[in-house]
Amino acid sequence: HRFLLKLTATFPDLSFGTHFFQDLVEAEIRYLPLYPDEEGILFNESFFRCKENILVELVPEAEHLSRVIKVIDLPRATDGKILRILLNAELDEAVGVLSEPTAIRELQEFDEEAPADRSKGVHWNWRMRMAERIAGELGGKDFGVQAAYVFGSTKNATAGPGSDLDMILHFNGTKEQERDLMVWLDGWGQALAEMNYLKTGYVSKRLLDVHLITDADIEKQNSYASKIGAVTDAARELPMDKP
Repeated sequence: HRFLLKLTATFPDLSFGTHFFQDLVEAEIRYLPLYPDEEGILFNESFFRCKENILVELVPEAEHLSRVIKVIDLPRATDGKILRILLNAELDEAVGVLSEPTAIRELQEFDEEAPADRSKGVHWNWRMRMAERIAGELGGKDFGVQAAYVFGSTKNATAGPGSDLDMILHFNGTKEQERDLMVWLDGWGQALAEMNYLKTGYVSKRLLDVHLITDADIEKQNSYASKIGAVTDAARELPMDKP
């Protein structure tokens, strides 16, 4: 990945340069504003000052801008290392570290539609275990649930620290059963959010995002029901037999 680091002493007005930043996004260049003079910010300024500026190599006609724009080829300047940004938006904290490319290679190997592999991953695998546990527990409850499915980042093994656990429940019960089911699921959602906080420091009220569908939804392929048996990125059915 490529990063553009912008040093600033004041907060930028996002109404200026909007198209410029959109161009960066479309070019898959990540940009981050830095505020090195703010209290609590640790910024290795000497690293950026001592590394070679390759702006002229990339854009020879922009040589006159080399005093205000600096482009660093990190792999060349650090013997093959890359810049890795670890960010927790909820806590408003981030750190940039130099690391070997293999540190993120495992995450890049996942394909959005690839089946889950229990031998890999950090955040998705325990979410998958919890989805299987919830489905298994549902098998012993009289909530009117006929089938349980998992989809999204947990099923695709791409979940991050703040990702929800997305599930679909095929429900054909009564209003009373639905009420009891939602209370039961809310307890799971809060418990999973607390587990995730202890693991990652990421704060959320609930981690479980459940969508109820009926026979009519499946017949008409409404909303999330369309993921049942879909040709691409289909939801994965979970066994409801209590272990």
